[in-house]
Amino acid sequence: MISLCDNCGHEIRWSWTEAFEKFGFNDGDGQVETWQVEGVLTDAGYAVTVQGWGLHNTVITSVKKDGVEQIPYGRPGFTFGYDEPRSYLPPEIIALLDEHFPDEIGGAP
Repeated sequence: MISLCDNCGHEIRWSWTEAFEKFGFNDGDGQVETWQVEGVLTDAGYAVTVQGWGLHNTVITSVKKDGVEQIPYGRPGFTFGYDEPRSYLPPEIIALLDEHFPDEIGGAP
């Protein structure tokens, strides 16, 4: 996705996956766009929780549909904030976010 920097007005590139990653958005030192991802999910009927991760990024920590958590906490080998969101989010969430953020780096064309 391309956004304009709030400070300098230049274009910045970012990926929706960064909203789920501890080191996303330049480890939280860049312009954090988690709210855009939250908005798309909320508009699609998901209940979303966003939290600051210490001095690091602001991340989406919960995505629920009909009360069911979509982030696989407790799955063996899963480490939230470090695993690639495309490897654990349900395909319908990935498709939704790819549709809304089509020029993501490494994502859908």
